[in-house]
Amino acid sequence: MATDIKAPTFPESVAEGTVATWHKKVGDSVERDELIVEIETDKVVLEVVAPEAGTLSEIKIEEGDTCESEQVLGVLGAASEGGKSEDKPASEDQSGGKDKSGGEQKAGGEKPAAKPAASGKSFEVKAPSFPESVQEGTVASWTKKVGEAVKRDEVLAEIETDKVVLEVVAPADGALSEIKVEEGEVVESEAVLALFSEGAGGEGDSGASAESAGDQDEAPAADGEEDAKVDGKILAPAARKLAAENDLDVSKIEGTGKGGRILKEDVQKAVKDGSAKKSAKPAAAAAPKAAATPAVEGDRPEQRVPMSRLRQTIAKRLVQAQQTAAMLTTYNEVDMSAVMALRSEYKDTFLKAHDVKLGFMGFFVKAATEALKRFPDVNASIDGTDIVYHGYQDIGVAVSTPRGLVVPVLRDTDSMKLADVEKAIGDFGKRGREGKLGIDDMQGGTFTITNGGIFGSLMSTPILNPPQTAILGMHKIQERPMAVNGKVEIRPMMYLAVSYDHRMIDGKDAVQFLVAIKSLLEDPARLLLDI
Repeated sequence: MATDIKAPTFPESVAEGTVATWHKKVGDSVERDELIVEIETDKVVLEVVAPEAGTLSEIKIEEGDTCESEQVLGVLGAASEGGKSEDKPASEDQSGGKDKSGGEQKAGGEKPAAKPAASGKSFEVKAPSFPESVQEGTVASWTKKVGEAVKRDEVLAEIETDKVVLEVVAPADGALSEIKVEEGEVVESEAVLALFSEGAGGEGDSGASAESAGDQDEAPAADGEEDAKVDGKILAPAARKLAAENDLDVSKIEGTGKGGRILKEDVQKAVKDGSAKKSAKPAAAAAPKAAATPAVEGDRPEQRVPMSRLRQTIAKRLVQAQQTAAMLTTYNEVDMSAVMALRSEYKDTFLKAHDVKLGFMGFFVKAATEALKRFPDVNASIDGTDIVYHGYQDIGVAVSTPRGLVVPVLRDTDSMKLADVEKAIGDFGKRGREGKLGIDDMQGGTFTITNGGIFGSLMSTPILNPPQTAILGMHKIQERPMAVNGKVEIRPMMYLAVSYDHRMIDGKDAVQFLVAIKSLLEDPARLLLDI
């Protein structure tokens, strides 16, 4: 029985998409939920998976052709139809027959020494299609070298834009044959980054090819980018660059690559857990090639490295916010006793019921959502000389990543339950650390919450996230003596700060907005009773 392979349902803002890559050929067998084809829109790349196990029997929309929402892209036949695309019987593919490329096979199923890459299909490896808001990106790292064997969909390179890091994956099993754009160079949307040969360097290579593929970890990278030995450790080029950007002591990093080679993933782990920070007076070391100038030798070493594109954008937006907005901050403090008691009483039950831990952020998101409904000016944004009032609450949550601060957005928080909020925030944090947050995750937002308390901050002045007109800052919970009903009691207190654009929000509304959040958190039953 044949099954149609359809394009996904596009959102209203997406009119059409382009078939970017077919990952299966006619006659290939597929498993249920296995990736078959990718659809590229002006905002995101969508994956189309097999609705059931079977064989791709027909492709209706070729690569590069446009398609509409839910249009039929191909046809999936039953698994038994897998051999129908071949003119010869299956027995010829065993002993003494011909392989699919037409070459004679040896008896017993052994293939001749010729590489399957001799079929010679070559691909251009291109940068992703950037959305309109992204003009260009920088090649942050090549995770594979020329000639190194890779599997289909394995990451080849990372492109850093001013918003996210985009992954470029292998179009098939094979190897890079040429790198055209080196690390650190700027690329535009859909620019050709490299050439890729199908089958090259793979398991089907003759002689010592499989052996040499395993040795690629020890081979120098293309165009002079070689592994470097620093403090007795061997670093891959991408790992060396990331270690330099974060000023890490590589002697403290444990390498998981072949022969103890330090990979990019090892450096990312060290950045996350802080285990490789340099001491106050580190020994001077040779500067990595990613640095613009070498380190200065001596007791007071210095090193100049290029600012990442994400860091440049963060700096630009923060300065822009302070220069364009009439920013003011109001403070208050909240007694966290009720929330902490509720969390302590139900955390185990909550975990069993929802498979996620009950944290504090869920309460703050729900309290902020309710306060935004009561004070629509705080939920509004400024567009030129217009005020845009939003009839929904999309709350951005600031997430710290190894590359800098990003703000993914929770959509329609009024309809989200506490468990939904906690799961979404946990997912944001995980994908943020892995560099897998998409541009769509961070677009929009009507209000932002940032939590400096996780780093120990007692009080701060958060900076607006334009075009939003307000931001809430959470801080460290600290026990302090408080006057309660004429008596001194020790209570867990947190300072809250709301920075707001005085062009849009009056001081009275900003203060009452923060008091509303305080009241909802000190009496969480109000969140359930909507009072």
